[in-house]
Amino acid sequence: MDSASVPDGGHRRATLRAVADAAGVSTATASYVFSGRRGPGAGVSPGTAVRVREAAERLNYRPNSAARAIRTGRTDTVQLSLYVLSDPWALAVAESVNEEANRHGLTTLILADGDWHAALNRVESDVAYLDRVEDDAQTRDKLQSLVNRGQRLVVFSETLAPDGFDVIRSDALPGCELAMDALLARHTVIGCLTARSAVEGSAHHRTRYSVYRERLEAAGIAHDPGLEAVYGGAQASAFNAAVELLSGPVRPTAIYATTDFAGIAAINAAHMLGLRVPHDVAVIGVGNTPDAHLVAPSLTTVGPTDFFRRQAEIIVGRAVQDPPEPPRVHEFRWSLFPGASTDLEAPPNRGIGP
Repeated sequence: MDSASVPDGGHRRATLRAVADAAGVSTATASYVFSGRRGPGAGVSPGTAVRVREAAERLNYRPNSAARAIRTGRTDTVQLSLYVLSDPWALAVAESVNEEANRHGLTTLILADGDWHAALNRVESDVAYLDRVEDDAQTRDKLQSLVNRGQRLVVFSETLAPDGFDVIRSDALPGCELAMDALLARHTVIGCLTARSAVEGSAHHRTRYSVYRERLEAAGIAHDPGLEAVYGGAQASAFNAAVELLSGPVRPTAIYATTDFAGIAAINAAHMLGLRVPHDVAVIGVGNTPDAHLVAPSLTTVGPTDFFRRQAEIIVGRAVQDPPEPPRVHEFRWSLFPGASTDLEAPPNRGIGP
């Protein structure tokens, strides 16, 4: 009788002993093959490992990951808490981390629960990445409770200090200044397509929206609320806001979008309205996401160089390091990446929109 079957025709989960017997090895050898340990000195030949895994496949054996985690202290998982999953920035993070994790035999999980603290308390991982956290006492306490429990963390923050966790620091505001300066070199009627959170946050600290207002003032251009449109977290909201902005009584000759996905939405809105980019309206985004280079015309954007691959190496590296390196800040500086959506070589366009 198949050791993975029961007499009444039902099925039970195959055991490690059944796999070992089918492969002609000891239970200890089979256990080592599934232990997750890698590198030289394993004491198990490649041929034996293949034989064990083939037996496991035939018997539909799945290692007990919970028991292995208790035994080895590893889960072989990377968890990502991404605030807006539909944002090209978040999608690029997920894709790059998953690719790097696969190289190390790790599985990537995305937390759908907005409460990352509760989620990470329920499910452990070798490292967790948080792409949006506040810098306040309550958040710092939550982070510290996870660190004290042994959870490895990589946090994206422009202000937090590395207190037991790594910090990815990529200050967008200097990049936003580059974006506005690029537009101001050729335009005076500049619209702003901005996230609602950036407008609300500007009352308390500098935001991407603040840079828009500051750069206009420095150039001696009066602020016109009619040249602003606010969007929520979804791409559809950004598209509708862009249509509203481009359909107003004074149409901007250029749009400063505070994210790449809003910049892409502005290009699509312009196309729908029969406007040419950049001839009728120039568009610049923020983030340097992969999607910025795929849209037609390509989106001029600002952001760090090769950010997603380099960040993925930091995140996955923190998961596999044993012993881990001391936590630190990983700094990424921003640059301007010209695309066809602004045609930076064109002569100055300082018209007053129709």
